[in-house]
Amino acid sequence: MKRSPGVRNLTLTAHVVSSIGWLGAVAGFLVLAVAGMTADDLTTVRAAYLAMELVGWFAVVPLALASLLTGVLQGLATHWGVFRHYWVVFKLLINVVATLLLLLYMQTLGSLARLAETAVAASDLDALRSPSPVLHAAGALLLLLTATTLAVYKPRGLTPYGVRRQRRA
Repeated sequence: MKRSPGVRNLTLTAHVVSSIGWLGAVAGFLVLAVAGMTADDLTTVRAAYLAMELVGWFAVVPLALASLLTGVLQGLATHWGVFRHYWVVFKLLINVVATLLLLLYMQTLGSLARLAETAVAASDLDALRSPSPVLHAAGALLLLLTATTLAVYKPRGLTPYGVRRQRRA
């Protein structure tokens, strides 16, 4: 099925913007996570955790979902397809796994933000100095950079489905 260049360009633009936005939001989240883990004063730690929750729900999660949706639309609107090439399948798997882990992790982050909100003494800092946000953000950054690399280099290799489609064409 032939798709118009306008649709392809629109979906490509939306996918690139949401994916790179997701990458940037995670990088900003990582900065906040490091600040929350290393700061010596309760005010900075509290602010970092409350900001991480806001950035998570209002930037990272929407951009992750937008990247997933626009990626599937992009696959459907181009000759690359969704399941024809291994690099596209790997990008889809990275996106789905990262998005599911993100949605699950937001519950933990919410608990940490509530703890930060109610912290009143410097002794509460130990409970908040969790490496969890730093590790999750660094892992997400690594996954997103891998997906970006796959999108740029587009390694060769058709899936069995892609081979069948190519033979039929």
